[in-house]
Amino acid sequence: MAKRSKSSSRWLKEHASDAYVLRAKKEGFRSRAAFKLEELDAAERLLRPGMVIVDLGAAPGGWSQYAGKVLNGKGSVFALDILPMDALTGVTFILGDFREAAPLAELTTALGGRAVDLVMSDMAPNMSGIDAVDQPRQLHLAELALEFSREHLKPGGVFLAKVFQGAGFDEFIKAVRQEFVKVKMKKPPASRARSAEMYLLATGRRIL
Repeated sequence: MAKRSKSSSRWLKEHASDAYVLRAKKEGFRSRAAFKLEELDAAERLLRPGMVIVDLGAAPGGWSQYAGKVLNGKGSVFALDILPMDALTGVTFILGDFREAAPLAELTTALGGRAVDLVMSDMAPNMSGIDAVDQPRQLHLAELALEFSREHLKPGGVFLAKVFQGAGFDEFIKAVRQEFVKVKMKKPPASRARSAEMYLLATGRRIL
């Protein structure tokens, strides 16, 4: 058996003792990521019963699981990921790559013409550890999520997406500001301090 690298062993040790990981296990959430959304929701009041929500990059399902809990059967969650995800009550899951036309068309069909209240994207590329590679890939996913929002988000709706700062970031923020009343950058406590991830929160989609 190949020996684990020092960085891999360090990550496993950190993960096993992570307070959010332990809390997720205790409370029955699929991942610690659920608490990122919970903290953002507590601060910004993003979710409420009756909403139509799209969760991009959903697997293993922490965000969809939290959203379903808040909706409590009143509303709809549509989740998409390139990785499989076990079924969740009240969540319609689509397996596929968001960058490809077929899964996107399937998601559009599932929505059935309903306008979306909240588009949230925790999508991330396969990380290489090289910032000059990872950041543009991440920005591209955020741009695709924004394009989806342009087509499906209702006036006044909310867009939430994971981003990394770097080349093209300022231009992306500028584009978002043109389409939403308020734009904030958020880093919830559940996001690891050493992680470069931030969450762009855009509220009040304008009618252009």
